[in-house]
Amino acid sequence: MDIDPFGLERWFAEYEHEADIMLAESGIRSLDASRFDLDPGRLGYVIPTNGDPAFRDDVGARYDRSASEVLFTCGTQEANFLTFLSLVASPDPVGDDGIGSGSHAVVVTPTYQALHAVPEAFGSVTRVELSPPDWRLDPDAVADAVRPDTAVVVVNNPNNPTGRYHDAERIRATYDVAADADAYLLCDEVYRLLAAEPQPPVASLGAHGISTTSLTKAYGLAGLRFGWLAGPEPVVERAWRWKDYTTISPSLFGQHVAKQALGRREDRILSENRELAAAHRDRVAAWVDRHGLDWYDPVGVNAFPTVPAGFADARTFCRTVVEEAGVVLAPGDLFGFPDRFRIGFGLPTDELEEGLDRVSAVIESHADGAAAAADAADGPTPDGSEVSR
Repeated sequence: MDIDPFGLERWFAEYEHEADIMLAESGIRSLDASRFDLDPGRLGYVIPTNGDPAFRDDVGARYDRSASEVLFTCGTQEANFLTFLSLVASPDPVGDDGIGSGSHAVVVTPTYQALHAVPEAFGSVTRVELSPPDWRLDPDAVADAVRPDTAVVVVNNPNNPTGRYHDAERIRATYDVAADADAYLLCDEVYRLLAAEPQPPVASLGAHGISTTSLTKAYGLAGLRFGWLAGPEPVVERAWRWKDYTTISPSLFGQHVAKQALGRREDRILSENRELAAAHRDRVAAWVDRHGLDWYDPVGVNAFPTVPAGFADARTFCRTVVEEAGVVLAPGDLFGFPDRFRIGFGLPTDELEEGLDRVSAVIESHADGAAAAADAADGPTPDGSEVSR
């Protein structure tokens, strides 16, 4: 097994700790711990290791599923990882648990790198590319990519990095493609509850639907590292077997706070976060328009604008911004689009405004420099003639 380096995380490792403002952050601003009771009691393992049964039952009800169809994990990353281990890493056509599995995945991209790099490390991946400007999901293209050994079709919705929220009709059609192939549709739904009107989760669509999520992106509780997988019991059971060899049990502390966040505090948390996301989206929309950039109007707290004029590509632009202004953006080549960059707008308002102002200064200074160079090129030659471009 071989896996590609995680480009986005390596980019952050290079620049994030030395920079002033993290304008590539893909989640909502973090909540203060003082809003919660922080005493879970004795700090032992969670028993059973798939999570508290009553709490899993509560979470399962959100998907019309039972406690045995939910597995608590260390964030969405582990939930996705365990699902791929369960479905793609085992090439047997049918396991003892009745799960049909294969060594192939169909992944809708651009997306978070782990959603294609992990299954590619275990088996093979066919990518179905979304295209600008509307990044529209095409179920027919997904169907064309499915093979007899396809175990899982993978989407994330709303999409990271574009902010595209695929409509319920197209998601349902994609689910039907997976079901017809006796495969599963895995949907990473970490941004779903930031939408003003969230669509039904994929795990509620039927026996072939799997939803993964966490309290990181929509709730502002990244430090809990608390997420879950919801789906068919045989898949969840197999993932639980793998989990005993990874993190063993979910964080007791994370589970303790998660119960509060998903309880009576939930409506207020989500209301605050949706309001912040909407206000910040308007602020970034004005900024994008000011600089003449193209983008897709996003749902969530990520956008994927085009690179400003005067820069060779996204990597050049983002490196210039962090080195000259101390602001981290994510170059689009990390998602397969070197002419775009990812900007996150879920951070606190003062940081967002300061970050945008700093990036504007870089864009404008380089535009002025490009204009000066162009004027010089158009200026008189030593013999007094004009040079035409």
